[in-house]
Amino acid sequence: MRDWLSHRARIDPDAVALVVAATSDVFSFGNLDTLVDDLAGRLAAAGIDSGTHLGAVLDSRLEYVCLIHAAMRLGVTLVPMGDGQTARELAGQIRTADVAAVVCGAETESTVVDAVEAAETTAVDATETTDIDQILTVDEPATDAAEALSDVIADPVTPAEWGLDDTQLLLFTSGTTGDPKAVQLTTGNLLASAVASTFRLGFDPDDRWHVALSLHHMGGIAPVLRMPLYGMTVVYQTEFDAGAAADYLDQYDATATSLVPTMLRRMLARRGTLSESLRVVLLGGAPAPADLIERCRDYSVPVHPTYGMTETASQIATARPAEAFEAPDSVGRPLIMTEVTVVDEDGASLPAGESGELVVDGPTVTPGYYGDDGANADAFGPFGLHTGDVGAFDERGLLTVLNRVDDRIVTGGENVEPGEVVDVLVAHPGVREAAVIGVPDAQWGERVSAVVVPEGDSIERAELLDFARERLARFKVPKAIAISDSLPRTVSGTVDRTAVRERFSGANDDSDE
Repeated sequence: MRDWLSHRARIDPDAVALVVAATSDVFSFGNLDTLVDDLAGRLAAAGIDSGTHLGAVLDSRLEYVCLIHAAMRLGVTLVPMGDGQTARELAGQIRTADVAAVVCGAETESTVVDAVEAAETTAVDATETTDIDQILTVDEPATDAAEALSDVIADPVTPAEWGLDDTQLLLFTSGTTGDPKAVQLTTGNLLASAVASTFRLGFDPDDRWHVALSLHHMGGIAPVLRMPLYGMTVVYQTEFDAGAAADYLDQYDATATSLVPTMLRRMLARRGTLSESLRVVLLGGAPAPADLIERCRDYSVPVHPTYGMTETASQIATARPAEAFEAPDSVGRPLIMTEVTVVDEDGASLPAGESGELVVDGPTVTPGYYGDDGANADAFGPFGLHTGDVGAFDERGLLTVLNRVDDRIVTGGENVEPGEVVDVLVAHPGVREAAVIGVPDAQWGERVSAVVVPEGDSIERAELLDFARERLARFKVPKAIAISDSLPRTVSGTVDRTAVRERFSGANDDSDE
């Protein structure tokens, strides 16, 4: 198949494809196709051809949207990398993904130049080589190392043909539990995810999807890629601001948006509720606190809590609003064609009601991590991809995700799931958010410890511990509680557990268990 935008531009050229929220600039599918064809032609003339691993280190902007589609038009494997990363971090990703050329902008050029130099001169082992052919910028170059795409005369481009097994994207995992890995996502993965998502969320030909998530994450890329498949409009916010985001939903009659919980909470804090035009608020990237779901219920926000991974091209399971309001801790049921199995430590499947590692199988699941046989051997088993997440199904088939396998706490020989303890702590009316970790302990191996964010100025630790003792077995009750103004999070919204442990050094031991 050809790139999806070329198909849509041929059959529906005058329909609105993209609105740049801050400027109100509107692009039809025909307009966008012209921009993409020009960019693809310039990339081709610069030597970027089919099969190239093309890195992207760009801030959020129109050119990034065009690059996603231009890469598909050329038959190029796009490697999006975070624009906020250091040169050292980028160098590691460039080496891991065998990136041959990088597209950057004025904001990222100097870091990319340093990263490319580091990638070319630093090898993990004696056999590793890194050869970066070009640094291409969408702005005026600030260094001699970069070439301006505006100076390149575009070549004519014939859209490349893609097979379902061809790798279209290499996306990096967050790296919060280890070194980031390059996830291969095929055209088949991306297509299956788009189809399954439509079956779960529904589709309206007049959908206008608000996008404020970064385009180096699947949550940001997915609506941009699916735009020509669905024939919908993307309302693109280049820089997230909570008040502006809420206003854009109203201004452009957005029907859907993708957010992480911290974004949604800030938007509600600024505007109270969200636009009545919305029919879908897809909420992922991190567990959604029960109080946030309850607020959505009270203010008629159509929230769809979702559980997904880079490795599955986005959604694995998604709850509809009625399910979310009935079971605020749940992420609903798996999407069509997606199988989720809960397994024990020996890899045997577990029945409903018992927690274990979640294993996922289906057409959205990556064929593997690029160039990492060891990680692939560890990740795949009889039931599919081991997610590293702990969860359980209830008797209705609703899935609850508790925590990471690596987060499981072993104290005095007893296993404690941090997610269970978090659920109890945030049930207290004085607690907004909580994170639970295991802290090394000479007597118990690990002691259960919690960092909580209060709803008000403070909370009494003794009162909170009494609350927990009434609801948890003695060995699960936190031995120490630290009070904090906020929880440290990664750019994707997940709790940064390493940072939590560092912050926890100031916690007070307030338990006599």
